[in-house]
Amino acid sequence: MPIFVILIIISLSFYLYFKTKYFRTKRPMEKQWISAKSSIALGAFVLLFGINQYFIHQSTLSIVIGILFIAMGGGSIWAGMRAYKYYYPLAVKETHE
Repeated sequence: MPIFVILIIISLSFYLYFKTKYFRTKRPMEKQWISAKSSIALGAFVLLFGINQYFIHQSTLSIVIGILFIAMGGGSIWAGMRAYKYYYPLAVKETHE
């Protein structure tokens, strides 16, 4: 499905953007906050790739691998969102000091 391909490319672009931003910043809490955003983008990439695999190939092996990718991507998104919520106030506080 072409919509998943477009979303995969967008999420990969966001991941690369946040990773380059991560290496350019000097503040430690802001680094962790940006790392959480890149984790969310990478999780979205893996999740969407797993969904795309499910629709393209209908073999048993492909479905199992797609389910694993969906689970790993969902876990990465969940962990990234928790880290984002934790580090965001600290990053804001760090910029005002």
